[in-house]
Amino acid sequence: MGTLNYVILFSSFGLMLGWVFYVVFGQVTVRKLRRNPITKAHLGVEFISGWDIFNVAQALATPRKFHKILEKGKLAFLNADSEILLKNTNTTDRVLAIIFFWTFFLSGSVMIFAILIDTAM
Repeated sequence: MGTLNYVILFSSFGLMLGWVFYVVFGQVTVRKLRRNPITKAHLGVEFISGWDIFNVAQALATPRKFHKILEKGKLAFLNADSEILLKNTNTTDRVLAIIFFWTFFLSGSVMIFAILIDTAM
């Protein structure tokens, strides 16, 4: 088994771990935000069921400067409002968002690049 196959295998484990955090983050944080009338309308567009979990995690896990750029663009309605979410979440919610978002994002990105490199060889 080559090195790229090991990279793909470990990123698969990372994605599985990311899905576990997806469920936990959705049940703990996003459910609370959906029930709050103040935050319900600020979770971003939900293309498919559960997409707002990704929107909320991105809003809480990415740097504020980066998210402010997204919120001022023409497609701002697609993203969750980070200021309102920061006011209505606690530290545990933010830590869960950071762990979920970056685990999922990095594992998925590494897997895609490894597969592309493997098919190019």
